[in-house]
Amino acid sequence: MNASCQKQSPVILPAITAQLTDLPIGSPQIIISEKEYLVFKCEVGYWQRMHQKALRREEGLKKVIKKQEGQIRDLRNRLFGKKTEKEQTAKKEGTAKSTDSRRPRGQQAGSKGHGRTVRPNLPEVEQPVDFADIPKCSKCATYYTPDESKESEIIEVEVKAYRRRIVRRCMKKGCSCSGIPNTITAPMPAVKVIPKSPYGISIWESVLLNKFHYSQPTNRLLNQYTEFGLPISAGSITGGLKILKNLFQPVYDALHSQQMTEDRFHNDESGWKVFESIDDKIGNKWWLWVCRSPSVVFFQIAPGRGADVPMAHFQNIEQQKIIVICDRYSAYKSLARQMPFIILAFCWAHIRRDFLDAARKYPELEEWALYWVEKIGELYHINKQRCREFDQKLSIRRQSALFKRQHETLIEKMEVMAKERDAFVDSYQSDDTKFNIVAEVKYKILTSLQNHWQGSSVFVEHPEVPMDNNNGERSIRNPVTGRKNFYGSGSLWSSQLAAIMFSIFQTLALGGINCNHWLRLYLTACAENHGKAPEDLSTFLPWKMDGSRHEQLAKPFDSS
Repeated sequence: MNASCQKQSPVILPAITAQLTDLPIGSPQIIISEKEYLVFKCEVGYWQRMHQKALRREEGLKKVIKKQEGQIRDLRNRLFGKKTEKEQTAKKEGTAKSTDSRRPRGQQAGSKGHGRTVRPNLPEVEQPVDFADIPKCSKCATYYTPDESKESEIIEVEVKAYRRRIVRRCMKKGCSCSGIPNTITAPMPAVKVIPKSPYGISIWESVLLNKFHYSQPTNRLLNQYTEFGLPISAGSITGGLKILKNLFQPVYDALHSQQMTEDRFHNDESGWKVFESIDDKIGNKWWLWVCRSPSVVFFQIAPGRGADVPMAHFQNIEQQKIIVICDRYSAYKSLARQMPFIILAFCWAHIRRDFLDAARKYPELEEWALYWVEKIGELYHINKQRCREFDQKLSIRRQSALFKRQHETLIEKMEVMAKERDAFVDSYQSDDTKFNIVAEVKYKILTSLQNHWQGSSVFVEHPEVPMDNNNGERSIRNPVTGRKNFYGSGSLWSSQLAAIMFSIFQTLALGGINCNHWLRLYLTACAENHGKAPEDLSTFLPWKMDGSRHEQLAKPFDSS
């Protein structure tokens, strides 16, 4: 008999058969054919795999939700949060105070003040005040006699626009000699830095200081001038700034040359808008780079954020080895790989920020994150005490005993931190369950700390190197404020002018020089040189000027 003609015998499911003895009499039974049984048996593996796949997808979605909830908490804290790090630490230690008992801001009641600030450098204008008529007694009509005058002091700032009319004296010759002019005119004083412009030095001084030193948009200054009765078109200011850029270029080049003689730098970068289309550049987002050394703060504008920018900057460095304090951005790592003489010192403030961000995003990590923040705080404290005893003229071996004790303590703290870090990383890598988002966040932070440990430890053997890049970030703060106020630069030349003026003003401030005073003297020197930069810049460079010149420029400008 053919197999195709054979009838399929009924099959009772094994699971049901096993339970027949327990079923009461008359209970229904499920009877299926052998073919259906074989089909169900073949599909068991498929549905088991689908079930496992669904479980993995569910775990992945839970992980994504957890991460997004952390991002939402972080963004909400940035917008509306007021909880400080101190309050987080107090909460952990159980010493948090209620908001009603918090110490009020400002000077406390009953504390001794510093008194009125003495301002000896301000010029004094005396204003006598007298009676209209000699007063007399209201009863007997006897006149009052003069007594000691009473004095009071008021600080005023007077800003006004005026026309400066220059009348030059002409002289005729009183002889009959030939070959000499019949009439001569007194020379023009140095009042115009741009020969064909009607605006004097004080106008350009205000424009440059307001925009590049005080981060104010030029349009706001022009509106103020209009209210003073001096309307100036924006086009006139733009044309003048384009000419002034060439006057400051020699100073900018001198800053770069001086910086190439130094060996320690703080580097950072931030976005900058340049609203001009150029070849091979898509979009208007450029980058403002800052490189701060002990005596110079140098800015440059670049179309990209790659390692080629700092590489070009350090191309002519004169030192055999330099240290660059920076964040963990990949461009700096590429820079160090291509220029082996550069040692990267990574910023501990960024490492500390990783733990604080984790505490804000994931409440269950708050205690763990603040524990590591405290350990980093101990490093700061020990290093600060160590640096107080550090003598830069001596090597570490020849330092004082107190310095060596603090130095050994610092090394011990670093070793304990490294062992605790490595222990968690090793335990996580040997664990097969990797779906715990909290453990994954810990692993990422500590792995990053492990990978950047060598650069993060540079300050140990080089006490002159700070633990963080706060100096670099502090230098770029003023340009970032300007970017928010006037949205970057309208053209490439104006962005280059911005980098030049940011560099000059911040270098002057770093050297303790009054920017207003320096700018007035420099523009005057340019005017005396017929609208060109002075040939000798030594009197305008902080590291070349003598002590008396530096003391002079450190004070406000005195027009008298």
